Amino acid sequence: MRRTVLITGASNGLGVEFAKIHAAKGDNLVLVARGKDKMNLLKTEIEKRHNVSVLVIGRDLSEPAAAKTIFNELKTQKIKVDYLINNAGFGDFGNFENSNWEKQLQMINLNITALAYFTRLFLPDMIKNKYGKIMNVASTAAFQPGPSMSVYFATKAFVLSFSEAIANELKGTGVTVTALCPGATATGFKTAAALDNSNLFKGTIATSKSVAEFGYKAMMKGKTVVIHGLMNKFMAFSVRFAPRKLVTALTRLKLKAN
Repeated sequence: MRRTVLITGASNGLGVEFAKIHAAKGDNLVLVARGKDKMNLLKTEIEKRHNVSVLVIGRDLSEPAAAKTIFNELKTQKIKVDYLINNAGFGDFGNFENSNWEKQLQMINLNITALAYFTRLFLPDMIKNKYGKIMNVASTAAFQPGPSMSVYFATKAFVLSFSEAIANELKGTGVTVTALCPGATATGFKTAAALDNSNLFKGTIATSKSVAEFGYKAMMKGKTVVIHGLMNKFMAFSVRFAPRKLVTALTRLKLKAN
């Protein structure tokens, strides 16, 4: 049976790789992001290579009404979403007191509100159909506070906690929720968050393709929380036993620019 996947943040990085993976598996795609031109190029590439349909929707998901508008549009077209990948998100670097509040608010709206709203909108039909899979892209940032990226780290903590809670609520329904927690990954995130010179992105970092493949396998198996990379797993679990002040100080050092 052919499935349909909705992917947010589908114009770059992980979103593009998720689209390619699902298309190769024979799934139809609904791609959502602001960058419609990039998604149209991806649509052309995928439809040439795979016998699937690709619907492109250009929306700014930080706008409060965007999720409901997209949901209604898909209902009108009688498109049933089997897999929901809440991938859209962005970060910002700098001390909170110097931050642009409008940008922080957009981050909260995109990283938290849009993700939760999409989940709320599509979940009832998944439960009714006794089948569905949701992936919420969190981060290793979800496991500790992040001085100089305070709002971003906090939004990812929400994504992790939210995903774990509803995964538990959904036991026995045929619907699963997976929180994917990558570490530093080669996407457009680094430049968008002004982290080009950060210690976080020094050395070898994961590719978008490897993280997406890891996330896809975990989602299909119905795993609840998955952390990409052995070192990332070690760091995520070690912060549970270290003093919070030490964890916060070390995180700030890691984010520091050279």
